Amino acid sequence: MPIHVAESLTHSPQRPDGPVWLFGYGSLIYKVDFPYIECSPAHIVGWKRRFWQGSHDHRGTPQAPGRVLTLVRSPGQRCGGMAYLVAPEVFKHLDVREKNGYLRLSIPLYLANGSQHQGLVYLATEENEAWLGPAPDTELAAHIARSHGPSGPNREYLLHLADALRNMNEHDDHVFALERELLALELEQSQS
Repeated sequence: MPIHVAESLTHSPQRPDGPVWLFGYGSLIYKVDFPYIECSPAHIVGWKRRFWQGSHDHRGTPQAPGRVLTLVRSPGQRCGGMAYLVAPEVFKHLDVREKNGYLRLSIPLYLANGSQHQGLVYLATEENEAWLGPAPDTELAAHIARSHGPSGPNREYLLHLADALRNMNEHDDHVFALERELLALELEQSQS
């Protein structure tokens, strides 16, 4: 099924001209390698996380891409993460970090204190070259288990994210199901 950028989102190729909230739903939750002015748990509405994006530059290679997260439109769904208030110059680093098929889009986000802000998020759609798309959980977990790239094993991405979500009291069926499948697969492989 095609995943198209929603009308409520606007492609944001230019860097903002002042501080802006950035929503992190994947590695930006646990790997904060950029300066920020403040941060807060936050959520967005109408989206869910999915390991449908290929990673040729961090958790895999061009010949054997890993799997990383993107957001998929899901009416009524709540996706929890972290929001960071960042200065415009931070996007020089983030645009390189998120270059493998991601667009920077404007999106409404809700901070833990109840305030709403128009922020930015990086997401990938099926129109990008690194798109891998959906697969059964067992296939996704096996793919993640065998993938490795310059930023390390793909499994670390999944396990660090699952731990970070647990620490935030955020439940994500997709992430936790893949974590269970990955750990079961590794246990099975260690016993054979």
